Amino acid sequence: MKQKMLLCFGLGLAALGAAVVVSAPAHAADRCKVTDPTGTPLNVRDKSKNIVGTIENGRIVMVQRYSEDSAGRPWAYVSTPGGEGVGWVYREFISCY
Repeated sequence: MKQKMLLCFGLGLAALGAAVVVSAPAHAADRCKVTDPTGTPLNVRDKSKNIVGTIENGRIVMVQRYSEDSAGRPWAYVSTPGGEGVGWVYREFISCY
């Protein structure tokens, strides 16, 4: 009986650990490549969603943080590899590794 309880406890702990890993937020400073499928440069926006610049496909960016807008669309605040702030980009148009 004690072995069954320990096994169940261990399995429960493992399941909890797996759930925490799956739901953990992504780490800041993820290295990503711009992969905008539209064929145009990726728009970079400020916090008010105004376009403040663009980034060409293939460029490397560093994600500083992730967020979602009020419609649930994913966004990433990116910087240059040197750490200079750039702005917000649509998360679906960058590929992180």
